[in-house]
Parts: sequence; structure tokens; C-alpha cells
Amino acid sequence: MNHSFSRRWSSMAACASALLLSACASQIDIREPTPSVEIPQSWDLSANTGEQDWPDSGWWKRFGSDELSQLVAQGQASNLEIAAAISRVRQAEAQARIAGAPLLPNADFSTNVNRAVPLASSGSAVTSTSGLVEIGYEVDFWGKNRAGLAAAEASLQANRYDRETVALTVTSGIVSTYLQVLSLRDRIEIAQQNVDNAERVLKLVAAQSRAGSASPLDLARQRSAVAGQKAVIPDLKQQEREAQTALAILLGRPPQTFTVNEAGLAKILLPQVTPGLPSELLSRRPDIRHAEAELAAANANVANARAALFPSIRLTGSAGGQSNALLSLFNGPNMLANFGAGLVAPIFDAGRLNSQRDLAIAQKQELVQIYRSTVIAALSEVDTALGQIRSLDEQRKLKVTEMEQARFAFELSEIRYRVGAEDLMTVLDTQRSLSEVQNELGQIKLKRLKATVSLYKALGGGWQDVHGSPAAAEPVTQGS
Repeated sequence: MNHSFSRRWSSMAACASALLLSACASQIDIREPTPSVEIPQSWDLSANTGEQDWPDSGWWKRFGSDELSQLVAQGQASNLEIAAAISRVRQAEAQARIAGAPLLPNADFSTNVNRAVPLASSGSAVTSTSGLVEIGYEVDFWGKNRAGLAAAEASLQANRYDRETVALTVTSGIVSTYLQVLSLRDRIEIAQQNVDNAERVLKLVAAQSRAGSASPLDLARQRSAVAGQKAVIPDLKQQEREAQTALAILLGRPPQTFTVNEAGLAKILLPQVTPGLPSELLSRRPDIRHAEAELAAANANVANARAALFPSIRLTGSAGGQSNALLSLFNGPNMLANFGAGLVAPIFDAGRLNSQRDLAIAQKQELVQIYRSTVIAALSEVDTALGQIRSLDEQRKLKVTEMEQARFAFELSEIRYRVGAEDLMTVLDTQRSLSEVQNELGQIKLKRLKATVSLYKALGGGWQDVHGSPAAAEPVTQGS
């Protein structure tokens, strides 16, 4: 009778376990729609060409520099921030495996060896051994363990997207810093040309001073102008060294072993890009995907915190054997088995579980706002970069005309000074104007190149989401 009751109980427990396990698979869904953000239909400042382009994954190649492409490849392979981001991804992968462990049964094996020595001399020592395999499983009826796994998987996705964000930031930094090094070399060359011009005029003033047609005041002014032009060069060279050092750090290399070979920006192209629809930005930027993944993890944490308020059901089973010798540890007649189920429910915890649930909900609400802020910031970055490109293109055209006229004015004033038709102050003014406009034109070109880098970065740098979005596409209301 007892054996029959035991068999019926075991059968009922197995059926109940199967039902509970199947129920937990559909008990709770931690995926929620993506928060709604108003997306414009088009970019206000985008060129109206009828064609829409988007940066490809090798966007830096559009600048036409083989050296730059090589440096980007080195940076992507050796940058220390990218390496640290990869390590964070590996940590998240391990955390996901740890979070998934409670969904599977756990088994423990223990052994015990005893040796009994009789007090009487006539007896003999007896050695007994025992072994026990204990299996435990928590039925995930309320979805707590599954929510924990989902949170860990969403965090893993977030770390992957974070790694891509770091890589895009590093790549953009390498390109911008490389362009800055070349721009500073151009400015150094222009400064040296200005020194040469000033020294040429100084020789002319000195010759006229010896002839009595130029005053000592004119000679002193021109010597001052030469010294002022020379004083610019050391500072520019220091800036160039600092920029090159910053570039070496981005490449993960010691600055002492690194140098840029290109002389200036003359061979660098000005790429054109017309971004696609603004809505594409949601799937093209890893930081937006990162915010979505963080939100998905928060949703799962809310589900986990809610499930912790309910009872947990634990199934346990053990099988063991006893014998008088180690070799007969698992003989059939000596085997024993026990099965049982336990229900554990929180009774009083001073509000800890409720507070944990409230904390998870508040954290989720914060991440909803962070997601919306991330999207709005991304849209503004694209618009800002487009506006800078358009403005700088207009400035550059006007500045080129200004430089041509400034050079003509300086050359003409020098000729007129030679024949005595112009005074030295006119020559100095035209020389200073030429120097200033040359520097301004170089800085505008650098700003235009950097604005293009900023646009590529704002558009996601040609990144494609290969991991999949952690959240659904349907928008939710503002109050979600």
C-alpha cells in the first residue's frame, strides 16, 4: 500500500512539475515597445539632390589618404579603450551564462568514509562508505529566473553596442587628430612663408636705409615684424607635437616611436555625403541601440523584482548508496532515492522586496527618458554637423577670394615701396592681412574636414546592427 501511494505521489509530482515548467515559459514577457520619440521627416539642412547616401563602414577612406586608412586599422586593433570595451563584453557574456544557470537543475555529489575499530582485540576493523547525489531545481513559475537571464542578455547586448560606440568614437578621434596634425603642419609652412616675406622686405628696407631713403623707424618696424612672424612658429610646432602625441595614444603606441609622414592637407579630399531619412538613425547608431538594450535590461529587472514577491517552488531529489567497501559503493540493492518538493514564500522582510521592485521601476522610468534624450541628441548632432558643413563651405569660398586679393595687395604694395610710391606701413598692413587670411583659410579647411568627421560619426559611421534590437518597434506613450 505504501509502495503504491509512493508511486502515485511520484507520478503526480512529475506531472505537476511538467505543468509548472511549461507555465513558466509563457508567464511573463519582459519585452516592451520602444519609447516614442518624434522623428522629423527629413533633415532641414540636407542637400536636395534627390539621392540619399549613408556612410559606409570604411567612411574614412573617402578622405583619400592611404596613411590615414592604415592608422585607423592600427587604432581599431590596438586602442586600449576598445580593448577594455571588449573585456566588458566578455564579462557580460559570463554574467549571462551565470544568470542562465538557475534555469537548469543543479546536482551535487558527496561521499563519506567511516572506519570502525573495535576495542576488543578479537574484533576486526570495519570500513564503510556512502555516496549521495542530490539534485535541486527551482521551478520558475513566476518568471524570476527567466527575467534575470533576460536582464543579463540585454546587458550583454548593451555592452556590445557600447563596444561599437567606443570603436566609432576612437575611429573618429583618430581621423580628426590626424587631420589636425596635417593642418598644423600647413600652418607652420605658412608661418615660415610669412617669415620669408618679412625678411625679404627687411632686406629691402635695410638697403633703402643705407641709401638714406628709409628712416631708422622703418627699419625697426620691419625688424619687429620679422621677429613677430618668427615667434609664431615655436608655438605651432608645440601644438603639432601635442596633436601627434594624442594620435599616438589613440593608436595605443608610445609617442616616441610614432610620427606622421604626410606633410599637410593638400592631398586630403573633402568628401560629400547626403544622409538618408532621420528614422534610419534609430538603427544606425550604436549608442541608441545601447540605450534600448539598457531599457530592455531594466524591464527584465522589474519583472525579476516583481517575481521575487511570490513564493518559489523548489524540487529536490537525492540518490545514494551504502556499502562496506568502496568498490561496492553503487551496488543496486544498496541504492536509495528520495524526492520532494518545497514551497518557500516571503512573510516579513521589512519592505525589502517591495522597495527593490519600486527601485527597479524607477530605474526603468529613468532609462526611458535617457533613451528619448539619446535619440534627440543624435538628431541634433546630425543637424548641427550638416549646418556646419554648409556654413563652412560658404565661408571657404569667400575666404579664398579674400586670400587672393590679400596676396595681390601685398605683392603690389611691395613693388610700389621699391619705387618709392608707397610707405612701409602700407606694406606691413598688407603683409599682416595676408598672414591672417592664410591662417583663417587653413583653419576653415580643418573645421570643414572635422565637420565631415562629425557628420559621419553622428550618422553612426556606417555601423550595422548585427545583434538585433532588444526592444520592439512599436512606440509607447509619453507616460510609459
